[in-house]
Amino acid sequence: MKLLKGIKDIVDRNVELLKSSEDSLENRYIPRCNFPFPSHEKLVEFVNYVRDICFHGYFEHVEEDVAEHKLRDNFHKIYNVLPDQIYFGMTFSLENDCDLKIRSRELAASFMNKIPEIKRLLATDVKAVFDNDPAARNTNEVILCYPAIRAMLHHRIAHALFVLGIPILPRIISEMAHSETGIDIHPGAHIREYFSIDHGTGVVIGQTAIIGSHVCLYQGVTLGARSFTLDNEGKPIDLPRHPIIEDHVTIYSNATILGRITIGARSVIGGNIWVTYNVPPDSRIVQQQARDISFKDGAGI
Repeated sequence: MKLLKGIKDIVDRNVELLKSSEDSLENRYIPRCNFPFPSHEKLVEFVNYVRDICFHGYFEHVEEDVAEHKLRDNFHKIYNVLPDQIYFGMTFSLENDCDLKIRSRELAASFMNKIPEIKRLLATDVKAVFDNDPAARNTNEVILCYPAIRAMLHHRIAHALFVLGIPILPRIISEMAHSETGIDIHPGAHIREYFSIDHGTGVVIGQTAIIGSHVCLYQGVTLGARSFTLDNEGKPIDLPRHPIIEDHVTIYSNATILGRITIGARSVIGGNIWVTYNVPPDSRIVQQQARDISFKDGAGI
């Protein structure tokens, strides 16, 4: 009884302390939320419904005679889940009114129309990963086992939501894949078809990166920003600040490509290189060469 009373005193004291500090300068960064959040669990369900449409029969057994019914069912499940999650996400940045509920249903329908293209892009990603890894025995193994495909499933979904202007949800979905795979792709990054990541751990792709087709990245590659433009209040301005990677480029492990620069088509960037300058098409950049070019152009650090 004495211990329980002591615990009650601790609870009472800390609740009062927290209540009294709600208006403090620091706590403005964790404002009290009086509206529903998007549900992580519901978004996991949503991603899995899209996954089961795009990779039909891989993650759940589907008898041939009910295959079409299952596809239709997954589309209906998406529409049962997604509008509410969009609505909850929109309340973060827009006024809460009944028009947002109508708009959330319209946006959910727009996303559903993008699913065939998401599946097409994922099919090209599977082909690219398979072609770039001699250890892969078949595309079934790539779909079931490879973290790159899990990451790209999430990114293709998140990017479609991002393009539709839906807030919060794309970042949540991207961070799910980041947590699972160690591959960090901002939903704003534009990635064309036949994209592959080998191994994947530690790959970072920034918001305004543009990646062409048939590009291959290895583990630890960063496509990041070199610097930020600040506004009058000292806050970063959301401007293009990440690299453009043209078609048929290969970037090996732990290379760091920074700033709004262009890596020309068919180039190869070696591992453990820091690149902050434009690279012409058909280039091969290795460590010593990168160091010589960087300092010659005044871009060395």
